[in-house]
Parts: sequence; C-alpha cells; structure tokens
Amino acid sequence: MGERKNGLTYADSGVDIDAGNRLVDLIKPMVRATARPGTEAEIGGFGGLFDLKAAGFKDPVLVAATDGVGTKVKIAIDTGLHGGIGIDLVAMSVNDLVVQGAEPLFFLDYFACGKLEPEATAAIVAGIAEGCRESGCALIGGETAEMPGLYKDGDYDLAGFAVGAAERGTLLPRADIRAGDAVIGLASSGVHSNGFSLVRRIVEASGLALDAPAPFSPVMTLGGALLAPTKLYVRSCLRAIRETGAVKALAHITGGGFTDNIPRVLPKQLGVGIDLARLPVLPVFKWLAKQGNIAELELLRTFNCGIGMIAVVEADAVEAVTAVLAEAGETVTSLGEVIPAEGEHRVVYNGHLDLSW
Repeated sequence: MGERKNGLTYADSGVDIDAGNRLVDLIKPMVRATARPGTEAEIGGFGGLFDLKAAGFKDPVLVAATDGVGTKVKIAIDTGLHGGIGIDLVAMSVNDLVVQGAEPLFFLDYFACGKLEPEATAAIVAGIAEGCRESGCALIGGETAEMPGLYKDGDYDLAGFAVGAAERGTLLPRADIRAGDAVIGLASSGVHSNGFSLVRRIVEASGLALDAPAPFSPVMTLGGALLAPTKLYVRSCLRAIRETGAVKALAHITGGGFTDNIPRVLPKQLGVGIDLARLPVLPVFKWLAKQGNIAELELLRTFNCGIGMIAVVEADAVEAVTAVLAEAGETVTSLGEVIPAEGEHRVVYNGHLDLSW
C-alpha cells in the first residue's frame, strides 16, 4: 500500500521522536555514572532492574517515596537556570527515605514538557544524576513526555520516584522515643523546594527582577539564590544512624514546616519544645519575612527557616551524634527536647526567631 500524500506525521502535531532519541543519547553517560551494587544503571529497556542480594541486604524492607519540585520549577524556567532542579527532585524523595532509616537504592524520573529541547533537558537530568550519585542511589530509568497543547513551549514539570531498603527491625522512628530525648537540627541550604508559591508572590510584589542582585546575597542574582538546590542529608544521616545507634527519629522539614512535620515521627502522647532563639535563620528567610510581612508562626509552618532536617536522639548521645554529623559536613544546632504533648499542640515554641535585618 502506497504512502498517503501530504499525510500528517507525529512531528506535525508537535512531538519530535528524533529529539527524544537525541536526549537519550545525551543522558546515557550521566545515568551510567550513577551505577551502584545491585544495578548497572543502564537505560533503554522497558523497565529498570535491581538486585537486592547484590546490594548486600539479607532481610530487607522496601521503602518508597515520590515527590516533585513544585512551583520552584517556574523560577528555573523564567531564569533559564535548570541544573539545580534535578538535585531538588532527587532530594525531595531520598531525604524522605532516610527519615525512615532506609538507604536509597534507585531512582526514576518523569519529565513532561510542551516542546522537548534535548540540551536543556539534559542539563536537568545531569542534576538528577548528580543528586543520585551524592545519595548513593542509581538512576535506572525514567520517562520523557512531549505534550504540546498541555504545556506551553518552554514550560515543563518533573516528578521523581525513589526506592530504598532497610534491614528488618532497623526502621525509624524507633518505638522508644521518650520525654527528655534531645532534638537537634541540621542546617538547610536555602528555601529548598517548598513554599515557592508564596516566594514567587513576594518576589512579584517586591518589584525585583530575577536577574537583579539578591538583597540577602548581593553576589548572586535573586533567581540564582532562590534556586539553591535542596540539601541532601542521606549520607550524613545514614552514617549517624549506623555509627552511633542513638538516632531515634528523623523529620524532613518540607511543606508544613516544623509545625506539621515533626509530629509525624512522634508517638501521639509526645511533642517537642523548640527554642526559636537557637534556630539559625538564613538571610533569605529574613528577607522573605520582611518583604512579605509574614507572621512568625506562618514562617514556621511554611518554610524550613534554616533547618532542613530534625533528629531526635538519646540525650546522653548528643555529642557523639553531633560529632559524626559534623564530620560528615553538617552544621548541627541543639534546638530543644521531647516533651509530653499538650493537647493538640505537638510543637511548642519558646522565644522568637531572630529576624533582624
């Protein structure tokens, strides 16, 4: 049967299969570099494989997490700075795995756009691969979807899915959390990947362009400073868990801030008392608070304010845990202790944040 003259093609509808194949060729070396015991980290098949036995596990429990980057993506699109978004994507899932005491094993991503630009997309995947390498997990697959009509040219969104494992009986939080346990915080690298709908509204109201110097970090542009990648806590936290045996719980401070995230890892009868004066508020949050006239409790329920991970540890092991975390590159702050819950208020704040500008 002969070809139809002037027949429509997939490319005519806005989907370029050749661009997709070029992207695969560009990212194969990046993916290969994330290989770890248990996988070869090769893409191109219909599914990714992982061998738990080869990874050294004897009686593992699998732990899975999925997330996106939220409207932080819009700032990346508007500035053309795409590299760090990939790290954000990995961090949002693998940080949730380590909170449960699990070692990240592998990661898959989903990227959707209006028009596929292989080089720009490869920059995003390069960030994903970097995040995977830093977390010790393999990038074993993903999906790229070109969807004209659903996304405008230049727009995109992405999501990630991570799987980790822990030996049975070692999952966090532990059942022996009790009043008097210490609460310590690990410094964040910036806004991370939560609260950006509010951030973008504040930036718009400020009248500042994203390529203007950041008021809180004049050596950087505002857009570049806001796009600082989410900190990866996997290696440091796993090391503290394994070397000290004193970490009872971890809480990743994401959407909901301190107020909503810390109670998720505590028994219902317990809460925490946090000394806000000890919290090392980063300049970006001081600027956002002032520019947006944000109330203190709203800040604490929206942003990490300078602490991206909370750890509950045995009171007599604070120095040992802090030493391991510091050696692994973390800046650690003592924030308070576990207390009996006071009604519905599971997080009790003492004092006030230092928001002086």
